Formats: sequence, C-alpha cells, structure tokens
Amino acid sequence: MDKPLPVRGQSTTAAPGPPPPPGRSRNPWWDNARFLSATLIVILHTGGSIMAREDVLHSFHIAGWAFRVPAFVMLAGVFSSAGPLGPRSLRTLLQSIVLPALAFSLLYSLEKYWLGDGFTVHIVQLPWTLWFLMSLFFWRLLLPLVVQLRHPLLVTTGVALAVGYVDEFGLPFSASRTLVYLPLFYLGWRIGQGALGTWFTSRWSLYAAVAGVVASCVVGWQWHRDIKGNWLSMRHPYSDADPLGLEWAWIVRLLVLASAAALVLCMLRLMPRRRLPLISTLGAGGFTIYLLHPLVILPARELGWIARVNTPVEIVGLVLCAILLTMLLGSPPVRRLVRPLTRPSVGWLFAPAAPGPQRQKERERPSADVPPPPTTPTTPTTPPAPPVTEPESVRTP
Repeated sequence: MDKPLPVRGQSTTAAPGPPPPPGRSRNPWWDNARFLSATLIVILHTGGSIMAREDVLHSFHIAGWAFRVPAFVMLAGVFSSAGPLGPRSLRTLLQSIVLPALAFSLLYSLEKYWLGDGFTVHIVQLPWTLWFLMSLFFWRLLLPLVVQLRHPLLVTTGVALAVGYVDEFGLPFSASRTLVYLPLFYLGWRIGQGALGTWFTSRWSLYAAVAGVVASCVVGWQWHRDIKGNWLSMRHPYSDADPLGLEWAWIVRLLVLASAAALVLCMLRLMPRRRLPLISTLGAGGFTIYLLHPLVILPARELGWIARVNTPVEIVGLVLCAILLTMLLGSPPVRRLVRPLTRPSVGWLFAPAAPGPQRQKERERPSADVPPPPTTPTTPTTPPAPPVTEPESVRTP
C-alpha cells in the first residue's frame, strides 16, 4: 500500500527555495503536478499556431487537454479557502490575482503595440491566457457560497451544463469558463480537504490510472480530428452544429467534464509524492510560468519564427525549446526577479489596519513595571486606620 495521502499544507519534505511562511511547508506532490501541467500548457501555446497542419501536435493537444487547464483549475481549488471573505482574504485576492492580471494585461498590450498592433486596454475580456486569473477571482468569491449548498457538485455541474444555452455568457468577464469549470474547482477544493483518499492510496487505483492515461493517448492519436475544439474550449454557447443537436448538446459537455475530472485524478494518482530533483523546485513556480510564457511566445509567433517549423526534427526542437522555456521561467532567480509583478505589495494601497478591541485594551493597559499614578487625597469621613509598621506592596492593576 502507498503511504497515506498528505493533507494540503502538510509535507515531510519541503522543496528547496525561499523558506515557506511559519506553519506551512510545500508538498512536493502538488509541485510535481504543477510542473507537468505548466509544461504541457507551454508546449501547446508554443506550437498552437501550426497545430492545424501538424497532426502530431494536434494529437498531442487532444490527448493532453485534461492535464493542462482542467488540472490547473483543480490544483487552484486545492489551495483555495472556503472561509468567510474578510478584509485579509480580500487583500490577498487583490495581491495575488487582480493586480497581477492588470499588470500582465498591460504588458501584453505594450508588447502587441511594439509588434505593430494598436494599443488596447483590456478590462472586460483579458487577453489570451489571462482569462484564468479572472475566473480564479470569481471562483474564490463563489467558493464560500458553493460549499454551503446541500449538493455542491450536483448544483455546479447543472449550472455548467445549463449556461451553454445562455448566449450572454461567453468571453466577457470569462463568464462561460468560470461557470463551466466551477465543478472542477470545487472538486479540487474537496481533494485539498482530504477527500478521495481511497483513490490516492489504493493499489487498484494505480492500474485504473494507468488505463485512463493510456486511453486518453489512444483517443488523441486515433480520433483527434473528430473532437471539435469548441467542445474543449468552454468559451462559447452551444450551437446547432453540435453532433447531437442543440437540444442534447449538454450531454457532450457533461462527458467532457467527467472525462477531464477522471483524467486529472489519474494524473494525480500517478504523480510521485516525493520530492523530485529540479522538478519540484520548478513546479513551485507554476503560477509564474503561466503568467510569463505568453510574453515570450508572442513575439516568436507574430514574427513568423514558429510558422517556419515544418519537419519532424524541427517540431521536436520546438517542443524541446518549450520545455527549456518552462524550466527557465520556473527557476527561483526568475521568480524572485518578477515577484513585484506576480505578487506586488499592496501596503501602499490600504490604510493601516485599525487595532481590534482586545489589542486596543492591551495598548491602554499600563505596564507591570510602572506604578499606578498617585491619587488625589480626599478628606476621610471615617477615623484613620492605625499606622502600619511595614510598607504595603504595590499592586499592579
């Protein structure tokens, strides 16, 4: 039998790098999974512009789809909190999601302008990969409400299927993706709370996970041209062109979501839980990799460098370049260099927090080393007490 499933935040072996905050340590299992998902995302975005004419890249896109965005969504849920959104939680959302989204949206616009396009301010619809940050913001706002439902997974799945019939839910504010991926985000949160422990520790699940990954590869290799891109993008409403028609289009989405959840569970089951040299360290920078890689890939794509790739050797070289890019962007020096962008300081934006009632009482309470202030003598109304021969001790209030 495997060792027990570690609960989020618990680890016996911490990944190298900056020391974690007190009371928390990195779990290499999650870092290993993050590195794999981030690497697959970078490979896809690197070869995405030539994927339509290269069968091997398109097959890779279909076979590994569940291990990219769905895996990132579930991993984000693992590290999310369902507690009340107090002032500290809201500041954390602003620091870790809102400000990085605005900063990298501005960098993207500046880079597009440098490449010859017009300058665009993105507010309602963030560019390219930044939709994930907008959805992540809404997922964390919705999670405290979702966990209070009687049947959270059933309700969120029903919403994900029904939203395809509402034309207003599309790309703006990442509304469609937010609601469609919400069941996976909630499932990730449940895993972070220790759910599905039997799956992650049983021996039979190991063989099932291998079968699931192999099945995904077979489907991607044999039927990659039959699987439509809009089934996997989750960006748009249903259409009459769906194979089952508009009336039954929700069945396709249900099968896609169920397959994604199952395959992510297979990936996590097969993922080593021990610290892997280099991999665990780089996986700790999965968020930095996700934010930075479009800024590197965009010039190569717009300048036509990627479009020149057309031989098997060049495709292999392109994939190797994507892997090296992932390793570079996830390295500790790069993470430290861009930390002002990925997790900017917000102290300048807010007024100092007011002390709570207990803290205010402690501030007003005199110190034990300071004697009480002298009191004004008053005329006694009773006969004075007899004189004492020993001094009284000073009592600390």
